[in-house]
Amino acid sequence: MTTALAGWFSMAGRVTVVTGASSGLGASFAETFAEAGSDVVLGARRADRLSKTAEAVRAHGRRALTVETDVSVPEQCDRLVARAMDEFGRVDVLINNAGIAHAIPATRETPEQFRSVIEVNLNGSYWMAQACGRVMLPGSSIINISSVLAVTTAGLPQAAYSSSKAALSGLTRDLAQQWGRRKGIRVNALAPGFFDSEMTETYSDEYVANTLMPRLLVDRVGHPMELAATAVWLAAPASGFTTGQTIVVDGGMSVT
Repeated sequence: MTTALAGWFSMAGRVTVVTGASSGLGASFAETFAEAGSDVVLGARRADRLSKTAEAVRAHGRRALTVETDVSVPEQCDRLVARAMDEFGRVDVLINNAGIAHAIPATRETPEQFRSVIEVNLNGSYWMAQACGRVMLPGSSIINISSVLAVTTAGLPQAAYSSSKAALSGLTRDLAQQWGRRKGIRVNALAPGFFDSEMTETYSDEYVANTLMPRLLVDRVGHPMELAATAVWLAAPASGFTTGQTIVVDGGMSVT
C-alpha cells in the first residue's frame, strides 16, 4: 500500500468512542480502530470486562479510557463524552454499538421487555449521538450499528430488536441531514449479518445449520474483522463522500 493510499484509511491522531465495548463486536471495533491509529474511549455497563479491551487497545500503542456507561441513561452518555473531552480534548468518531436482544413471541412480550430493547438500541444510540454531536468538529463521523434484521427476518421472534434496528436507519438519515452542512459530521449505519459474537453464541446449532446458513451466499459466518474494517472505512477519509447510508454486511443474507 502506498503512503498516500494508507492515509485515506488512517485514524492517526483521532479519538474514537465505542459503546458496548466490553466484548464481542464492540471489542473488535475498539482494537481495530487502535490498530488504525486511534485512541479509544470504551463504554459499557460491564465495567469489569472493559479492562481486557483496554489492554488490547494499548497493545497497539494507543491510549484507552474506560467509562462505565448505560447508554439508556442520557446523563451517563453525557458523562462518558465529558470524560473523553477531559482526557483527550476531542471526539472524532462514535461507534454506537451497545445493544441487547431477546427472542420472545409477540403475543407474550411484555411492555417492559419491548421497551428495554428500544431504550438501549434506539434511544441509547440517540443519547450518545446527541452527546458527541455537541462536541464533534467538522470531519467527524458517527456510525450506528444496526442489523440485517432491519431489512429482513431470520426465523426468530424479535419484534423489539428488529424494530429498534430498522429505526436506526431513519435516525441515521435524519442526523446526517441535520449535521452534514451545519456541523460537517457524517452519519452512517452498519447492518451486520451473522457474525461470531457473544450474541450469536446463544443460537442453537440447529437454528444456525437449518435457518441461517442456507441463506448465506458466502458459505460461512462473518469474521468480526470484516465488519470492523468496514467501520474504519466509514470513519476514515476514504468514505468522505458517504453519509446518511446504511451499509449491509451480511454475506448476502438479505437478498435470499
